[in-house]
Amino acid sequence: MLLTSTLSALWLATFAWGAVQQDEDGTVKSIGLRTHTLVQPYLDSDMQSRWYDFGGDTIVRTDQYIRLTSDHPSQTGWLFSRVPLTATNWEIEVEFKIHGKNQLYGDGFAMWLTRERAKSGPVFGSADRFEGLGIFFDTYKNNRPGVVFPYVMAMVGDGKTSYDKDTDGKATEFAGCSARGIRHASNPTKFRLTYFQDKYLKLELMYKSEDEWTLCFETNEPPAIPQVAYLGFSAETGELSDNHDIISINAKNLYTTQPTGKPTPGSGRGKKAAIQEGGSSWTWFFFKIFLFCGVVGGSYVGYTAWRANSKRHRY
Repeated sequence: MLLTSTLSALWLATFAWGAVQQDEDGTVKSIGLRTHTLVQPYLDSDMQSRWYDFGGDTIVRTDQYIRLTSDHPSQTGWLFSRVPLTATNWEIEVEFKIHGKNQLYGDGFAMWLTRERAKSGPVFGSADRFEGLGIFFDTYKNNRPGVVFPYVMAMVGDGKTSYDKDTDGKATEFAGCSARGIRHASNPTKFRLTYFQDKYLKLELMYKSEDEWTLCFETNEPPAIPQVAYLGFSAETGELSDNHDIISINAKNLYTTQPTGKPTPGSGRGKKAAIQEGGSSWTWFFFKIFLFCGVVGGSYVGYTAWRANSKRHRY
């Protein structure tokens, strides 16, 4: 019994320690977020989406796209998640398409992570003075000298500050980049937003060629996003127009298993010490397992010997 217990504990220790060693590479892993993922055919059998609401001038073609606005003047459309995004670390990858028949076009579309949801307004089809994060894909230049359009920018809303459309949001820009060629691209166009709370925010674009990601911006001092934030998309047209299509939304929860000395997203200083501390914790844990198994096994052997000796004296 003692030998079996000891071998079992040794096997468990070896297996667990192997798992720790494998996890120490600091690789970022992911779990799909079904509640915020949306792919074809978009709608359920009752012609509704379980996880998203849409409104305004939005059109859903179950075999092709969710069109927030069509290539017609004065349209607004929106698409918002029904439940908030509560993951601490996440990645959102969106395939979209901006296109139309005119040489002059506008205005653009936006992705939102905001405290409020599903409210039409003047900021790319959604409400102004929002609280949270907005990513704007602005295709029409109003008054911003020295900047090439289309332009992609992030704005952090405090619930009070207004977006200034006349200057294309210059005063409230958190980060951004020019993305000439993102409209009418010859290959699929996507963006990927990665967020690690208090550590990392990065936006990448794919429009130059398929599977080639271009960094738009990244920061190690990301903005604070409300704990209750809804994922949404909206678009608008004015006198000028365009088709603004959402093809797919893939959301993932990100996590790292063990911090290492490698500069991975979501990791900070003191990684070596953390690994050593983790190793010491495992060593102490398994020492206690061995000690417990030894006590139990020794007690069992002693009890068996005592019973045998008692029977011998009885007869």
